[in-house]
Amino acid sequence: MRIVLIGQAAFGEKVLTELHARGEEIVCVFTPPDKPGGKIDPLKAKAIELKIPVSQPKSFKTDEVYEHFKSLDADLAILAYVTVIVPERILYLPKHKSICFHPSLLPRHRGGSAVNWAIIQGDTETGVTVFWPDQGIDTGPILLQKRAPIYETDTAGSLYFERLFPLGIEAIIESVELIKAGRAPAIPQDESLATYEPLCRDEHARIDFSRPAQQVYNLVRGCDPQPGAWAEMNGKRVRLYGPSLEKDAPSEAPGTVLSVDADGMRLALSGAILKVTRLRIEPNQQKLAPQELVARGELAVGDRLT
Repeated sequence: MRIVLIGQAAFGEKVLTELHARGEEIVCVFTPPDKPGGKIDPLKAKAIELKIPVSQPKSFKTDEVYEHFKSLDADLAILAYVTVIVPERILYLPKHKSICFHPSLLPRHRGGSAVNWAIIQGDTETGVTVFWPDQGIDTGPILLQKRAPIYETDTAGSLYFERLFPLGIEAIIESVELIKAGRAPAIPQDESLATYEPLCRDEHARIDFSRPAQQVYNLVRGCDPQPGAWAEMNGKRVRLYGPSLEKDAPSEAPGTVLSVDADGMRLALSGAILKVTRLRIEPNQQKLAPQELVARGELAVGDRLT
């Protein structure tokens, strides 16, 4: 099939690599514009290596992009990690229209931070969806889904890279084969089960120590590595990474630093203890071991995060 690939980052690169290895004809790769002074996007780099044309429009809404896309005469467009709006008139141009990857079991967790919110909300299972995109946000009919567990120790980073990333590649390749065989379904999403969450940002990542320990723990691991769950200490914003939960119930007030050693920092919660292995105290951009922060005089047992 003649395929147009729209995407970015390591996920887009892996999709391109797998499709090319299977002999698919990739007629063009669309990636975001280069960031000034930044590294070249992995998908763009792979396309250049494979001598595949690359286009980097600022928007897909212009007539110029539409005409370019139309001239490609594609059989299928694949959206692999896309963070911009691609209008319907482009999505519906290819012979078999377009398919899109989403890291949740749609219709649950629509939106751009599906992995974060699945953990923050305490889900024990998630997965990936390949769907036929339409004018809505993650609302099109479902082609294929694959399920994956969320472990108690998962962070957003570990869940995505260890399970959803490879599962997503597998799902896209399987979807392409179903389309080629004429057996690809289009199952309407059940709107009664739909949830939508905004991008997970600092306004959602602030820790409320009055909440139960499990909820605080879910927030910290759901915001790791981005945006980083945070609280304030001595007038500075402190972000927490590498969390684990210990069931001992401390007598100290929630937010109190109980201990710091080579294993990390232990922090009192309501009904349990949170251990973290890395901290970032702003404006410093480095994630540091708690012991190092103690040595620098920036952290001490007895300090309290609020």
